[in-house]
Amino acid sequence: MIHRVISLLFALLLAVPVFAHGDKKHVIGTIEKLSAEAVVVKTKEGKSVEVKLAPSTTYVTSADQPAKFTDLALGQRVVIHADPKGADLIAATVKFANAGAAPAAASPK
Repeated sequence: MIHRVISLLFALLLAVPVFAHGDKKHVIGTIEKLSAEAVVVKTKEGKSVEVKLAPSTTYVTSADQPAKFTDLALGQRVVIHADPKGADLIAATVKFANAGAAPAAASPK
């Protein structure tokens, strides 16, 4: 009986992350093309994925600070949560690294 309970709990723990974002699709990569209507992201697999932008799209930095469309730039790393609409992906959230952000250098001791 205890094995069944443990197995059930384990299965539930594995299933929860799958449903964490509902039916949103994740597009992760580097901005290859950018316009007011869409962002084209080059994924690590080398595939170019177009994600359309909407007035409701929100923009945030990797530090979870509010941002705006004009903060985006070619070559930035992005994580986009998008809603599938037919053959299109519509961005709900665009999260990106600040263009000027660089890791802080270690100070000598």
